[in-house]
Amino acid sequence: MKQFYLFISFISCLACKLQAQDTIPLAEVEVSDTQLKRFSDTQQTIELSDSISIKNQASLTSLLNFNSFIYFKQNGLGMVSSPSFRGTTAQQTAVLWNGININSQFNGQTDFNTINIRNFDAVEVRSGGGSVLFGSGAIGGSIHLNDYIKFSEGFKNTAFVKYGSFNTIDGSYKSSYSSEKLSLNIALSRVNSDNNYEYVGKDRNNSNGQFYNQSVSANVGYKLNENNLVKFFTYIYDGDRNFSLIVPTETRTSYSDFNTRNMLEWDGFYGKFISKLKVAYTTEHYKYYANIYNDSYTEGKANSVIGKYDLAYHISDGILLNFVSDINHTNGEGSSIAQNKRTITAFNVMWKHILSNKFLYEVTSRKEFTQNYESPFLFSLGAKYKLLNDYEITLNGSKNFRIPTYNDLFWAGSGNPDLNPETSYQLEFGNHFKLNKVDLSITGYYNDITDMIRWVPQGSVWKPVNTQHVATYGIESKLKYQKKFGKHTMTINGTYTYTKAKDLDSEKELIYVPNHKATGMLQYKYKRLQAYYQYMFVGNVYTDSDNNPLYSLDAYGISNTGLSYHFGRQKGYQIGTEINNLWNVNYQSVRNRFMPGINYAIYMKLKF
Repeated sequence: MKQFYLFISFISCLACKLQAQDTIPLAEVEVSDTQLKRFSDTQQTIELSDSISIKNQASLTSLLNFNSFIYFKQNGLGMVSSPSFRGTTAQQTAVLWNGININSQFNGQTDFNTINIRNFDAVEVRSGGGSVLFGSGAIGGSIHLNDYIKFSEGFKNTAFVKYGSFNTIDGSYKSSYSSEKLSLNIALSRVNSDNNYEYVGKDRNNSNGQFYNQSVSANVGYKLNENNLVKFFTYIYDGDRNFSLIVPTETRTSYSDFNTRNMLEWDGFYGKFISKLKVAYTTEHYKYYANIYNDSYTEGKANSVIGKYDLAYHISDGILLNFVSDINHTNGEGSSIAQNKRTITAFNVMWKHILSNKFLYEVTSRKEFTQNYESPFLFSLGAKYKLLNDYEITLNGSKNFRIPTYNDLFWAGSGNPDLNPETSYQLEFGNHFKLNKVDLSITGYYNDITDMIRWVPQGSVWKPVNTQHVATYGIESKLKYQKKFGKHTMTINGTYTYTKAKDLDSEKELIYVPNHKATGMLQYKYKRLQAYYQYMFVGNVYTDSDNNPLYSLDAYGISNTGLSYHFGRQKGYQIGTEINNLWNVNYQSVRNRFMPGINYAIYMKLKF
């Protein structure tokens, strides 16, 4: 921890010296995830608004499944959910909370069914390599969960409640107050469900599938003066779920987890300098019950202290030089992991140059240092050029990585401390069209991944080793069209991705990676009335490494629809109804894990 305290002392002294610079006024809306905003011009991003979120279930899985390029594997509704972004594994998708990577220290991934979207102000998806900016795991892409600090907006409240099939209750409440100098907000959410849906075409129900999760978040911002702002973010999650049975005779199991995140941030605006100092403390604690009828369990605990300093210097109106240094100290232990500590220190240098209103380029680099493995030097190069008023192209190349997890390094009797990080070289080329009311993007990419970490049998035990060499490539496209005629508004949103993911040693495709995925939503609005139709198509996937067609899962298409009405003088009240899986399709995203057939919900949202 000595390194950490020296780091904080040095940064504090540097920030104090910067106060001698000329000042600039603070913005009325402050975002902590500044790297996403500053250095994403040459890669594709999708921002999912609250109007889209309300049309989906509370889990992050549901929102991204129907509105992004990402394919999800789910062990049933509300069960374990893991993404495949551009054909990569779940560990190769980074999830960030206000700029802090929150993937598990144990298995290196996030379960997207444990993230309730009602707690956050914005959810954004960034495609492609991002390890230079966001650290380990940002190989396929990154997901950003952000809270905004807003000023001069007064007192606002939002209450939301939804009741649906399988005795499912989804409720949330947000309250905020902001003056010229102070910003306060709190968000509460809870989802619980019996989750006992019938399998389509089968004479049985989803057994042992009940779950609940609840979360609390609170954020505070205070302007010390015209050029200094202090912010504090906190998030607490508590969840418990039983795991659905494949056959009724299986032993009933359950899993509970309790996670906390706290971050203090000091932002300084000093003429051409912008200084951001973050200190964060996060915890994760899980318990797995192999039999719900007795009290024995296995568990894991990890605590992390994170320090991060970001100094941006606007050399001119078109040139930005950005330095970032961070340190992450983690202490973890579990039933199969002896207590171990890991400290990672990293340094970034980033450059952005807007040469004209037609051309810009970005150059970024990162180097990490730790005692457990040798980290590679990372870089990213990107450019954007506007060929025509309604057509621009982007080009980006990068080197990315994923570090070995606690399970990989320290699992009792199996961990391998000699593992190398997975490394990835990526190249992508984007085309972006804006013509009248049509906004269309088409991006082609290639990703070469080496030293893939796999657990393989060695004698009587399984051990993690660097073995696999994988290539993923494909096309991502997104479309938006909006047309207004009188009091009528028609909006069309859609995505399509073609993906190939191959083991270059065996020439076989990776399991659970569909070649095709498409989403679409048609929305119609007339005065206070809104209606929508939502669709998702997923192609067939292999479920075994030999690519045997007998063990593949069939393609499927799922439709949702809904109707809502706004009332009240300021249209602040909304009631609605939705039908999910409208055509009662029998489908699975993981073999023998059946998803619900047609189901219903009604909801009410109040703003006051």
